[in-house]
Parts: sequence; structure tokens; C-alpha cells
Amino acid sequence: MVSKFQSRLVGTIILVAVGIIVLPDLFDGKKLHYKEEVASIPLKPLVDENPEVFEILEPVVDEVSLPDAPVEATIDESEPQQAIVTEAEPIEVTPEPEVVDVIVNEVAERNQYQDSAWIIQLVALKNKDNAINLVKDLQNRGYQAHTKEENGFTRVIIGPDVSKSKLEKQVTELEKITGSKGQLLKFKPLNP
Repeated sequence: MVSKFQSRLVGTIILVAVGIIVLPDLFDGKKLHYKEEVASIPLKPLVDENPEVFEILEPVVDEVSLPDAPVEATIDESEPQQAIVTEAEPIEVTPEPEVVDVIVNEVAERNQYQDSAWIIQLVALKNKDNAINLVKDLQNRGYQAHTKEENGFTRVIIGPDVSKSKLEKQVTELEKITGSKGQLLKFKPLNP
């Protein structure tokens, strides 16, 4: 037989469950349910039984007439600014602008890449992650830093720059920051 305590416990649990489920709905008041309004697209477009009627207009004739005879023009070479036109109204001719001779000095073509750019090879590290972290740090400090993988090492390179003196100053600054002295090398664009 079930004891009074067990009956009361089951009754209490049922009342609490009903209270948790039903009472919030009763006290919330009127709920608004939002429903998306969707307009359906018709499969076949509706066609009006009365099509539009367009009025057809008669063509308009312009009142411009062309001369009956062909027009001939002769130019007198002694007076280059005037033209003689027969069987038509005179037309003014504007003088042509003077042509000025421009002397072009040819400059010998110079290879812009040869002996013009420099780089700093700062360090060559075995651990690629350390090299990438160093490059990020240098880029945050304003340096133009890159990595290059070669022979199992990851090289940290600064540059290229055309100013050798600027890079020489950066070598001393980079030595203070990283503790390693970099080498100043010529930049080779095909094999940097």
C-alpha cells in the first residue's frame, strides 16, 4: 500500500508541474503570433482582355531644303585664311594653330633593378613559427619584413628599399631590437 507521504509527494509534484507549464501561459496575457505574409507568384501572368491601343501618327516632314546644284569650293592659296564658296553663303575659316617643333632628348635606358635596391637579411631560423612571430613583431613596429624558406631555414628579410643609407640605419636599430646583426645585401628581383 502507498503511504500518505508518498501520495502527498506525488500530488505536490503534479501540482508544481501543472503550475510550471500552465500558469505562465495564463499570466502572460494575449500573445501575439507573428505570421509571415507571403505573396504567391502566379504561374501564368494575367492578361487583360482589352489590350492597349496605340495611335499611329503621320510622319512629320521637315522644311529643310538642300541646294539644287552641287556646291563647289575653291581655296585661293595666296590668302590661306579665306575660302571662296560659289553658289552658297560665305563660310569663315579659322586659322590652324601653329605647329611647334619639340626637341626630345633621349635618355639612355637604365635597368632599374640592377644595383638600385637593397635588403637586410636579419636572421635564418630553423623554427618557422618563431620566424613568423618575429616578422609580425617587426611589421607592427613599421618595418617591411618578410620570410623566405631556403634549405630548411626560414630567413627573415627586411626590405627591399632603394636607400642604402636608410637600411644601414635600420641594421643598428634592428640589432638593438632583436639582438642579432643583419647583413646588408643587394636585392635581386628574380631571386630575392
